[in-house]
Amino acid sequence: MVWGMETSSEGAAEPAQTAVDTAAEARTVAEAAAETAAVSDLVTGSAAIPPASLSPSRASDFMQCPLLYRFRVIDRLPEKPSEAATRGTLVHAVLERLFDAPAAERTPPRAKSLIPGQWDRLRETRPEVVELFADDPQGERLARWLGEAEQLVERWFTLEDPSRLEPAERELFVEAELESGLRLRGIIDRVDVAPTGEVRIVDYKTGKAPRPEYSEGALFQMKFYALVVWRLKNVVPRRLQLVYLGSGQVLTYDPVLADLERVERKLLALWEAIRLATETGDWRPRPTKLCGWCDHQAHCPEFGGTPPPYPLPVGAAETSAQPVEGG
Repeated sequence: MVWGMETSSEGAAEPAQTAVDTAAEARTVAEAAAETAAVSDLVTGSAAIPPASLSPSRASDFMQCPLLYRFRVIDRLPEKPSEAATRGTLVHAVLERLFDAPAAERTPPRAKSLIPGQWDRLRETRPEVVELFADDPQGERLARWLGEAEQLVERWFTLEDPSRLEPAERELFVEAELESGLRLRGIIDRVDVAPTGEVRIVDYKTGKAPRPEYSEGALFQMKFYALVVWRLKNVVPRRLQLVYLGSGQVLTYDPVLADLERVERKLLALWEAIRLATETGDWRPRPTKLCGWCDHQAHCPEFGGTPPPYPLPVGAAETSAQPVEGG
């Protein structure tokens, strides 16, 4: 099967041996953009209103910790940029822009040459990232950081051949409303369409591939996107592909309709839990080892903090919902 004139190296990927780098992957460019889209309609002026849509990153937030979801979606508390997440944003931008060049010019040197300009653009559009290197007057740490971005970009060429790829879409915003009224939103890194019409959804990850026992959790985002595409186009994507630049591995999954129906049921249950938490104001923290990466410890009861005053009306719920487990 040919995807956009590509001969893929996906079959050469070895089983993942390292854990998911959750912190590094938490705020990639697509997830950050999806989050912006997902919460853009949540606030009118300074008045919070109930959530109206769900993105993969926010769904994962609630499954990880309902209170984290509240902090990000209801309270919209600020978060500091991280080097890992910002590097992911930069690499994503470079890989997207590379396809603007003719196929023969999509080479490693060309890709690396895009990094300085995309870094300048990132600083212009997100001035807060400048804080990352405010204590680096000689630029040594910045140089190392940019060098690490170059390595990730170079590694991509060992996994895919962009000269033989003609993506149908890049950074594609998708949105679908289910029969229940739930709106699902997100941004897909790349969509390839084969001459036969079959669809492949591709997502770049700058961290390392997960161990096999965690692969289902890693595929949740991709199945979310596949569900949206199915609901929009009535087409089940032929392949879901995660490209892990941190470890040089490719994780693929070929979904069937039953997979997407299960994801839809899970999201409906998740949304019901979010609805009940929104109405009651009961956003319980769920302590895990990931708490060490959280920016909101000062507001979290698990760390002796106090959440901000709840900005939405609180009513009594008829039933109590247990948070939907991740995976």
